[in-house]
Amino acid sequence: MKIAFLASHGGSGMRAVLAAIQRGELDAHAVLCLSNNSGAPALGHARDVGLDTLHLSSRRFPDARQLDVAMLSALNAAGIDLLVLSGYMRAIGPGVLAGFAGRLVNVHPSLLPRYGGRGMYGDLIHAAVLAAGESESGATVHLVEEGIDEGPILAQARVPVLPGDTVDTLRARVMAVEGPLLVGVLRELGRQLESGGVEVSEVEVSGS
Repeated sequence: MKIAFLASHGGSGMRAVLAAIQRGELDAHAVLCLSNNSGAPALGHARDVGLDTLHLSSRRFPDARQLDVAMLSALNAAGIDLLVLSGYMRAIGPGVLAGFAGRLVNVHPSLLPRYGGRGMYGDLIHAAVLAAGESESGATVHLVEEGIDEGPILAQARVPVLPGDTVDTLRARVMAVEGPLLVGVLRELGRQLESGGVEVSEVEVSGS
């Protein structure tokens, strides 16, 4: 199973997947990391561990259709089986969405559909959860479809929101479950791809 990543910044989900592969916990071959941000730490980390990298900038591809074609071409040339979004901050084009339907996943740091959609990313999510007085938060892995943070939910991990939590402490608690959740989903998707297709079903995974 060949995996590629799309990341705009640190790529914490990608790092968790790469570590799981190195430990032998995920039978996969990480091949490629693409980013719209030439300075993304995710690109540097990917290079350090031997992945090919590609910077697809809006300056080089000002037309969204050209970007979509270039991305799909690079993914197909690398023989990618699964595409993982790890904090990618741009919309996915229709060519990539169609070409990787059922094989394109995203990890989001909230319990979707709560705290998803436009403007809900990074610490803004955790701040909104705290401001609303929620008793729990967590992470969601879902298949990517057209729209922001939309698509069938594959798995969720829940964590408590504790008295005195700050954005920093809540972020750390959610990040602790994001990686294992994503790795577990990729493991199951890999088994399904080997057997001939992906079956979409929601799975709850507890976190603490």
